[in-house]
Amino acid sequence: MTHVNDLTGWTLVYSGKVRDLYVPTALMTDDDTWTGDPLKLSPVVLVVASDRVSAFDEVLEPEIPGKGALLTSLTRWWFDRLPEVPNHLAYAEDDRYHDLPEIPAGVTDRAMLCRTLDMFPIECVVRGYLTGSGYTEYVATGGIGGLRLPEGLQDGDRLPEPVYTPAWKAPLGQHDENISYERTVELVGETVAEQLRAISLSVFQHASEVAEERGLILADTKFEFGADRELGIVTLADEVLTSDSSRYWDLEAYLTGATPEIRMASFDKQIVRDWLAANWDRSAQAVPPTLPSEIVEQTAERYRALVERLTLGL
Repeated sequence: MTHVNDLTGWTLVYSGKVRDLYVPTALMTDDDTWTGDPLKLSPVVLVVASDRVSAFDEVLEPEIPGKGALLTSLTRWWFDRLPEVPNHLAYAEDDRYHDLPEIPAGVTDRAMLCRTLDMFPIECVVRGYLTGSGYTEYVATGGIGGLRLPEGLQDGDRLPEPVYTPAWKAPLGQHDENISYERTVELVGETVAEQLRAISLSVFQHASEVAEERGLILADTKFEFGADRELGIVTLADEVLTSDSSRYWDLEAYLTGATPEIRMASFDKQIVRDWLAANWDRSAQAVPPTLPSEIVEQTAERYRALVERLTLGL
């Protein structure tokens, strides 16, 4: 797994499966009182999306060329189309950040300078169509996270209306867990819980309309939010409506495709998941196999195709 170590002027403080987080080095070296979690003490964080790809809770080799830049550009594109929703982007021209080090040229295309937030421990999942883990839970229980759904739905069916099915954000290495709305109230309070649900549903509806204009279906997505440390308001964070956080399908293929594989071929790493499922016996192999070059190339093309369809209308 490849990580960029400390960048000039920036110190690596966290590496996830895909993203690396940095804080200004000067804050850590010049302040004798700097103790504890850097992400709680720094006013800004540099979020750098890598080209790493993960599946089944494993980071795989090799990386997907250009993936980090594509995810970052798409997130920025969506932020521009959601001006009414506060987000965590910070801007160097803001007087509060005039002393920040420059973003190194080597990561400019996949980095976002962001304000640090007090993150809520909730994945705000919205589903317009029933598939994936949501469909698995529906088959077993008749609903998702305690939310009852109509009987007789099949994999890939459109829901009568989009549903909010939150999940608890598990610590790194553990599986996220679908939870009820009532549980989110227990975790963050009634006011914030309702704001998370309302904003998530509103953004999903708007994004679905934008996607449909470009011949795409936004089947489902997940959002993450935090509280602005100065204003206390709920703020949209992390990646937004990308291939890694969302399922997009081709509208025409969905309406005319002869098989589920054609109808619901998504613009993401599903190619990787399918190949691993067929070629990795997890009970016998602790380490996943190396992805073949054709799988890497096909996956990179799906990421590129989505960005082009959305941003260029192709």
